[in-house]
Amino acid sequence: MTLAGKTALITGGSRGIGKAVCLRLAAQGANVGINYVSNAVAAEAVLAEITAAGGKGFVIGFDVADSTAVQQAIKSIEGGVDILVNNAGITRDGLMARMKEEDWDAVLNTNLKGAFICSKEAMRGMMKKRWGRIINISSVIGCIGNAGQVNYAAAKAGLIGLTKAIAKELASRKITVNCVAPGYIVTDMTADISEELKEGLLAAIPLGSLGTPEDVAAAVAFLAAEESSYITGQTLHVNGGMHMGN
Repeated sequence: MTLAGKTALITGGSRGIGKAVCLRLAAQGANVGINYVSNAVAAEAVLAEITAAGGKGFVIGFDVADSTAVQQAIKSIEGGVDILVNNAGITRDGLMARMKEEDWDAVLNTNLKGAFICSKEAMRGMMKKRWGRIINISSVIGCIGNAGQVNYAAAKAGLIGLTKAIAKELASRKITVNCVAPGYIVTDMTADISEELKEGLLAAIPLGSLGTPEDVAAAVAFLAAEESSYITGQTLHVNGGMHMGN
């Protein structure tokens, strides 16, 4: 599944799932744009890992929720973006009764509005080329909900609806739009889970283990490749069987 000659932009690409996606797409030949918003050192480290393995990439910093910054950044990418992975995300957890409005806004702006802004800008070049891939990173929480994460669940569920709508709008231009919904993945965001909670999670996962960022990256790589050209508007669940809905 070669991606040679393609330019990929991965938002939130400096750590966790985003980093794994960057490494995987670069290994398959793509020129990978590693987006970050605050940790330039981590993004540069990902680039160093890519180049050390013989791959190509570049670091590009911007806030996905800032439309002006997104427009300037994507316009600066030579040749445009062929593959966009909307991975950037944050959490501001808390029960809804006590959730501050700014915590709702922050999560929706980054996790959902950011994907809208980046997709809107990146699709312009894709439409001219009549080829492109937009892959949104949702979550099992967007499918099943979770107490204390009403903002995160709403944003991730919104990404699934966004995926389906954009897929219908862009299909005639041979641009596919799909979604990957990870389950509980071993990343910085899950590192603080207590052993008691982890045991409860494992009991709910038929495969009996948490996923890895590489598991998600493999799904993204498939959806980015030519081999997935007849798949669009779909959500690929990578959760060990925790959720088997459509």
